[in-house]
Amino acid sequence: MRQFTAVVNPTAGASAGAAALLGVARLLREAGAELETAYSRSLDHARQVAREAGEQGRVVLAVGGDGMAGAIGGALSGTGAVLGLVPAGRGNDFARALGLPADAQALAEVLLHADPRSVDTIEVTSAVHDRTVVLGSVYAGVDALANLHANRARLLRGSASYYLGGLRAVTGWRAARYRLTLDGEEHLHRGYTAVAANSGYYGSGRLIAPDARIDDGLLDVVLIAEAPRRLFFSLMNDLDTGAHVHRPQVRILRAEEIRIEADRAVPYGADGEVDAALPVTARVLPGALRVLG
Repeated sequence: MRQFTAVVNPTAGASAGAAALLGVARLLREAGAELETAYSRSLDHARQVAREAGEQGRVVLAVGGDGMAGAIGGALSGTGAVLGLVPAGRGNDFARALGLPADAQALAEVLLHADPRSVDTIEVTSAVHDRTVVLGSVYAGVDALANLHANRARLLRGSASYYLGGLRAVTGWRAARYRLTLDGEEHLHRGYTAVAANSGYYGSGRLIAPDARIDDGLLDVVLIAEAPRRLFFSLMNDLDTGAHVHRPQVRILRAEEIRIEADRAVPYGADGEVDAALPVTARVLPGALRVLG
């Protein structure tokens, strides 16, 4: 029987995270599994707890949203340790990419009995991040600014916070000039964003890269060019289904590594965390993480 260590998001530890874990924890223990719970003091502390648990052969459960999943999954990347997710955040986009069930009973069955699968991760390097590893995507532009606004929202959760954050971000955004280097080949781009996607989803269920696969050894690079604001909002609505990829303002490339630069200090985010500005380099790490799902 598996042994688990659940690491709970410090911002969700007293509410959503604990609530999401409660039902799953009961089912795991009823099935005979051992479960320890750790409330992290920060994402760095969460990474440390995860590494120590993984070294002991325990399955590490990331309890929280994409920031928590990315931090813990990144810490376990390349170690051979096994990650499980208990979604309890605003977006839960990597859990969505894995196809994890929302029902506690079904999720417990996955955690107890599913065979670990190998998925890709993303190594991120910049002036701020000497080296960090995340799971879902790296995005630079108006979406990163929208994510920053969403993270600061106190009264809204889920897609509502991202929608309001998007409205605020687009209102004052002016197109940036990007220089992208994909596997050594340079591309110029002027527009709203550049996204390097491992997972197809970001921003609380928006299907930014419909053909992205978390186990194909490639990043899907989605470029959204400059457009009138009215058209841009229509394009954003298309993200619900992935229909935006058929618009002429959208271009999709694929690469193992991408460096993103811009003509000004454009913010970038990774797995829901936004704390830096371009330039940034993202490189896929094929099959680097073992995950239940």
